[in-house]
Amino acid sequence: MPQTADPGELDHAARLLRAGRLVAFPTETVYGLGANALDAEAVARIYAVKRRPPTSPLIVHVASIEMAESLVANWPENADRLARRFWPGPLTLVLEKKLDEQLDKQPGIPAIVTANLSTVGLRMPAHPIALALIRAAGVPLAAPSANRFTELSPTTADHVRRSLGSEIDYILNGGPAM
Repeated sequence: MPQTADPGELDHAARLLRAGRLVAFPTETVYGLGANALDAEAVARIYAVKRRPPTSPLIVHVASIEMAESLVANWPENADRLARRFWPGPLTLVLEKKLDEQLDKQPGIPAIVTANLSTVGLRMPAHPIALALIRAAGVPLAAPSANRFTELSPTTADHVRRSLGSEIDYILNGGPAM
């Protein structure tokens, strides 16, 4: 099972994400469907492609604790301890997202990502390709599983291709999900 991606493919996928496109990529358990979490239009495409109801919030994947901190109103000591102990890994922290007045000229998490909730779920994936992709893109990724809403989650690039086909912009093939 590949644990690294071709640098050219990784760079291509990162450029697509920065441009508001959708990219499927492997995670620890399934293939995720990623979009720039700071781009409301890109995130809207996730909901449309998956046929996911807008009342179902998305988890935001980050590449560092610092990236996570930049997205929330407050980074409590408990969150810091948990993140340092269990990230990267299958821990999602749910914290209050930054309010508009707290953004300090940086983009915040759009309401569409959180289904209009005041909180955001943050996770740092342990899969090396997922982490490398987020780092290369330089933006947090909203990334549910890369399948139609309520369908079986994909564990290979071929599963993604069969489920979502030409409706997404790129599949970063990393072999079977861990």
